[in-house]
Amino acid sequence: MFEQLQERLSGVIKTIRGQGKITEGNISQAMRDVRRALLEADVNFKVVKAFVNRVQEKAEGEKVFTSVSPGQQFVKLIQDELVEILGGDTEAINFKSSGITVILMAGLQGSGKTTTTAKLACLLKKKHNRKPFLIAADLQRPAAIDQLEVLGRQIDIPVYSKRIKDPVAVVKSGLKQAEKLNVDTVIIDTAGRLHVDENLMAELKSIVAIASPHEILYVADGMTGQDAVTSSFAFSEAISISGIVLTKMDGDSRGGAALSIREVIQKPIKFLGMGESINAIEVFHPSRLAQRILGMGDVVSLVERAQEVFDEKSALKLQSKMLGNTFTLSDFNDQLKQVKKMGSISQMMTMIPGASKLKGMEMNDRQLVWIEAIINSMTPTERDRPELINGSQRKRIAKGAGRSVQEVNQLLKQFSQMRTMIKKFGKTGNGKFPIG
Repeated sequence: MFEQLQERLSGVIKTIRGQGKITEGNISQAMRDVRRALLEADVNFKVVKAFVNRVQEKAEGEKVFTSVSPGQQFVKLIQDELVEILGGDTEAINFKSSGITVILMAGLQGSGKTTTTAKLACLLKKKHNRKPFLIAADLQRPAAIDQLEVLGRQIDIPVYSKRIKDPVAVVKSGLKQAEKLNVDTVIIDTAGRLHVDENLMAELKSIVAIASPHEILYVADGMTGQDAVTSSFAFSEAISISGIVLTKMDGDSRGGAALSIREVIQKPIKFLGMGESINAIEVFHPSRLAQRILGMGDVVSLVERAQEVFDEKSALKLQSKMLGNTFTLSDFNDQLKQVKKMGSISQMMTMIPGASKLKGMEMNDRQLVWIEAIINSMTPTERDRPELINGSQRKRIAKGAGRSVQEVNQLLKQFSQMRTMIKKFGKTGNGKFPIG
């Protein structure tokens, strides 16, 4: 996400930071480069124009503080304006103070509404201790009901379904059923529709009238760029949406929709869909995303993901093994499996400040699969005592994993270096290893 924009903006920032003095000339040059980078990232041209003008005005009127360099001040201005066009403050679900909160999901066909409905329910259950209830009101797509029922069973959340032709009737009876159950949140999955289809839009308005939702979330495919902005604006005009969920953001290297949609339709982005797994959804934080775009990382989000995956008991056990120098390749393999639960490795690398500038840090998810295959090809003894693995054993391991002997050698070398570093830390440190 935002790889293309990150790369271009990092060049602009590097240049401006190197300036001992900020002048009208180098501000203009920097903003020309920023404008070009944003347009290439498929950001709406009106948004780009407004962004550039605001930064330029503030930069020219900014007082220079002695505590920071002029270049740092300029970067801070860009960061602040990015946060502003992304929405400023974080806005999540507005729950009712009592009774059932109703959330309606709307959007085009293929935007990922059904999957997002289940992801959102899972997030609300895990992080907010809510008791969700799903209503399958997408009667246009034959497999939509089945898909939601499967996802509901997977996350242990009830799904109301009725295989009839009238979605308004389904929503009406689903809401009555919800009142009989011990639930506090209803999420309605509606059919995908084009905003120009008058009949389907009229149907959606009828569902809204019956459900009286407290939140109407428009689910937009982030990979469609400005099309997502245009369609969300049309839906907002028709049914007054309260927020946006941008999906498939892990596959969008430009990010134009995220940087345009809030400014154009004046509705907040509330969630980002970041992958295919049921947990691959996160609350949208404008300030954190602005930091990621500028290559400053997002340590807070990274730590939050780690806390969800690693429990304290396992972390303490791992710490003891590391400091006692009994950390084996089996332990390392277990840790890799936990890390994979946090999401895409390349995505996590963008959260580490400065990682994009480090040579040799180009990690991807396939590399983890290869490492796991190599470790799984070893015997238990080899995993416990990798330093004793000889040449013929390395050939056998490589053949079993379908990798080269060179890759096996590289893994063993890196693991040995890591153990040596941990051992030194244990001797010279305070006996505590920072985990989580």
